[in-house]
Amino acid sequence: MKQNIIKDKSFQFAVETVNLFKTLQEKKREFILSKQFVRSGTSIGACVRESVNAESKLDFIHKLGIAQKECDETIYWIELMHATNYLTDSEMIIIKKYAEELLRIISSIILTTKNNLNKKPN
Repeated sequence: MKQNIIKDKSFQFAVETVNLFKTLQEKKREFILSKQFVRSGTSIGACVRESVNAESKLDFIHKLGIAQKECDETIYWIELMHATNYLTDSEMIIIKKYAEELLRIISSIILTTKNNLNKKPN
């Protein structure tokens, strides 16, 4: 079976997101920002999974576009939790780097798919 890197990475990011969410709730007693963070952070993988079963290339691009937006939103919540001292520098750097990597991969897949759609057959 063919490995799907973005599917695997987005699932692992969701696991990391849930684990950080639990830590923020249990140790930092933070219940508002962390809830937004876990929603958007886990939504990335769900949207990627939907894209795998897209009905067309345009549907595929649309679903990955939503994943891209969720990923960018997740980065916002990471930055906000860091700015409000709920995340340490090291916690923020690790999770933000992971999210930015996902964002780059998703953006690249969208761009490549769009370019392939726009190529005219010979």
